[in-house]
Amino acid sequence: MQKLPREIVGYGPVRSYEASSGGKAGIRSKVLANLDAAIAACGLKDGDTVSFHHHLRNGDAVLNLVMVALARRGLKNLQVAASSIFPVHAPLVAHMCSGTVDRLSTSFISGPVGEAISSGLLGKPVVLTSHGGRARALDEGALKIDVAFVAAPAADALGNISGRMGPNACGTLGYPLTDVDVAERVVAVTDRLVPFPVAAIDIPQNKVDFVVAVDRIGDQGGIASGTTQPSDDPVSLAIGESAAAVIAASGLLREGFSFQTGAGSVSLRTAEAVGREMATSGIRGSFCAGGITGQHVKMLQSGLFETLMDVQCFDLEAVASYQRDVRHQAMSAAAYAGPHVGGAVVDRVDAVVLGAAEVDHAFNVNVTTKADGVIIGGSGGHADAAAGSRLTLVTTRLTAAGFAKIVPDVGHVTTPGTTVDVLVTDAGIAVNPKRADLADRLKQAGLPVVRIETLADMAAERATRKRPPRAAGRIVAVSEYRDGSVIDVVRQIERDEEPQQRTPA
Repeated sequence: MQKLPREIVGYGPVRSYEASSGGKAGIRSKVLANLDAAIAACGLKDGDTVSFHHHLRNGDAVLNLVMVALARRGLKNLQVAASSIFPVHAPLVAHMCSGTVDRLSTSFISGPVGEAISSGLLGKPVVLTSHGGRARALDEGALKIDVAFVAAPAADALGNISGRMGPNACGTLGYPLTDVDVAERVVAVTDRLVPFPVAAIDIPQNKVDFVVAVDRIGDQGGIASGTTQPSDDPVSLAIGESAAAVIAASGLLREGFSFQTGAGSVSLRTAEAVGREMATSGIRGSFCAGGITGQHVKMLQSGLFETLMDVQCFDLEAVASYQRDVRHQAMSAAAYAGPHVGGAVVDRVDAVVLGAAEVDHAFNVNVTTKADGVIIGGSGGHADAAAGSRLTLVTTRLTAAGFAKIVPDVGHVTTPGTTVDVLVTDAGIAVNPKRADLADRLKQAGLPVVRIETLADMAAERATRKRPPRAAGRIVAVSEYRDGSVIDVVRQIERDEEPQQRTPA
């Protein structure tokens, strides 16, 4: 081998090859003995941020398993950056009380964690984002992750992950796809460790640092839970039919139609009604987007749509479809709803159907708190889809649990009324005044269009319970709009008994 110069013009400095560095690379397994070993290998320390995804929804066990291991090591003041929190994550409350966790960032909270936060358990406000806003914060560095723990239905020793295999297959992995791109370290936690290579890779090995096998990552039976289950009651069916009629009358239900629904039972009934209208009219749509259910799968299989763009499977029928059908495609949270990507999937949707806890005269929507101000949810993809879609429909009945759902002012603004076009209820349809063109179309189609103030008056008459005054305590949660601006806050609910507060470390 000839002697090499120290620098080559037009190339730069030369680092000479050495035989000691040119041998066979060998095979390195990333599998560690347990979560304690993974935490040590990642170098987690007090004040760091750990992230989790929610594709197993109320069947997830990974967040709880990891938090036990973190607490056992004595770590304090951690931030949990979970894409969503469910009732199954109730043990997180104890970790907040002990000081293991002092910050929380998420797009959705339901169950005991929301109740504890509303009562003032944490000293620092929780940050509530939309799914697209969370992806933006990650990509832009506003939210930094030290270690992302990925619930992996199947993984191999080099860290390739599949959501399609294993006893707890969950389908697409749209949320951790965003986390693993930016996290300092990534740990795959799996209950099916398979020989290399795992089939149908959803997250590749170059994104994963360590693999830990556990007995169970959760229960896939918890994926279809709560609002993801359709309702057979006559009111829900009627509202679904009305929403489908609005879409048909809008002029958007034509060849190439694109569609998204939320996870609510009325939204699922709307999808059924839209499918029937498409079949009758011989319309073939382009895609369904968002969280995908068995109803969307049926529409794909019957030829009503060409493809499904799926950030998260909402039931086991959707999981099975993703396992077998190449037309059922995965997308990351950023590709789905990121306002920073220059054309997210939500921006290509013709019509979206969303639910609501409350809607006010200005068409603002609350899906974050109950009438008493307790946190029960959060934006998820609600604000993202409303902003992107050409036609945004919000569906709700006039009352629930005795409270009016159409009110003068919502208790919390999750999605601004400027992005909502139509409100569909069991007593009529209200159209945002900025959409006079749409109101004319619906009236010409014979649909019962009324003023939103009229619906609010009817809701107040039907209500049997008076909404409590808006909480006035300290701020316990901050709701960020998808661009990172603050759209509203949640204040502490006063209880008869003060919540147990931890002593700052």
